[in-house]
Amino acid sequence: MADIKILYEDGEALVIDKPSGMAVDRPRKGGICLEDHLDRLKMGFQRRPVAVHRLDTDTSGCLLLARNPKALARFNKSFEDRLVGKTYLAILAGRPPGTQGTIELALSKISSAEEGWRMIPAKKGKAAVSHWEMIDELGPHSLIRFRPETGRTHQLRVHALSGLGAALLGDPVYGAGNAPGANRTMLHAESLTVTRPGKTPIEARAPLPLDFLALGAKDG
Repeated sequence: MADIKILYEDGEALVIDKPSGMAVDRPRKGGICLEDHLDRLKMGFQRRPVAVHRLDTDTSGCLLLARNPKALARFNKSFEDRLVGKTYLAILAGRPPGTQGTIELALSKISSAEEGWRMIPAKKGKAAVSHWEMIDELGPHSLIRFRPETGRTHQLRVHALSGLGAALLGDPVYGAGNAPGANRTMLHAESLTVTRPGKTPIEARAPLPLDFLALGAKDG
């Protein structure tokens, strides 16, 4: 069973460093998922913690869990009210047009029997906004920091392809799939901040995983 690092904890919240390859919800086809670890993550509390949001199976990094139903309701409202700050680091299979900017591309879900489902830019889709900045050049690739304002499904993956002109390295849906040094979609939930009225904010940062470091990304 994979070791899960705790990045933040108090009486109502946990932030874990979710490993790449671990699904948050039980996959239909089976495989490891967060549920397999929830009993261990009780850490002396009576209830199992509950994931407040989702990260793709491939995505590593900061994941917020609530320790009780009242905290879960408050955190859900914080996400709805956009009181949650998040940054992601991504390795782009190419170079972006410039060094920073904002991508505003509404997204909609499509599906077909041949290719399954995916998200696409669509004028009548749900609003999606991502701020980005170039951090470093990694050979033919680029290390990008995203600050999403919204939390749409696959938002950063589609915004990378359609907004920056290159997919995330290793992305099997919006890019070319596995590449040398990238056996997964190279996306990492770097930091998470949750504002709480009358309490200190929840603040967590997940260190870069080994596959990012192996491709030349520098932590910090």
